[in-house]
Amino acid sequence: MGTSMSATRRSLHGVAELLLAGPQYRSHGTIRLKVTPGGFGQVAGSLRVQGSHLVWEDDQIPLSGSIRDLALWAGVEPGAPEGLYSDGSGVDVDEHLAVDPADADAIASWFAVGDAALRTLVAPGEDPVLWPEHLDLAVTVDRVNYGVSAGDASLPEPYAYVGPWERREGEFWNAPFGAFRPASDLADPEALYEFFRAGRAAAND
Repeated sequence: MGTSMSATRRSLHGVAELLLAGPQYRSHGTIRLKVTPGGFGQVAGSLRVQGSHLVWEDDQIPLSGSIRDLALWAGVEPGAPEGLYSDGSGVDVDEHLAVDPADADAIASWFAVGDAALRTLVAPGEDPVLWPEHLDLAVTVDRVNYGVSAGDASLPEPYAYVGPWERREGEFWNAPFGAFRPASDLADPEALYEFFRAGRAAAND
């Protein structure tokens, strides 16, 4: 994965955590985010990311400068949700953001594919959640987590995963937490759904 994708992912992770989830938690008591057209946004507010822009109601601004700069424009107090988790983006509110538009669109497209596949997997009305601490979109079914990630320190490219709460044995499981497949191997919602379906079958063996 290129340097620009790593930088974009880190910046978007910081925006999700410090600019969307943190202010939303302080106002509404939830850190949950959701996939929105071209990106992701708050479930209990109007702030969202679309491509390489921050959108608020009918206005938008490029994701540049720092999160503190963007928070002034949006009229929110930046910062992570306090006391909920020990890890996170590692981004500081004064860190300069580096968002490449093409990479931001690629991450948004991956989340859109994941959202479609996860909605096929779960019961109608159960919405996938974009969690800001890891920037991953996920659902839980019968004590098994299914999700897609924009990438992280251990797996830097976007990937899909199946994570049983209790460790499983077998050839499907290729990671300490369960199983993963890179996004490059899962080009559309149908292929991704088949990976999740196979994970559900393996978890129930």
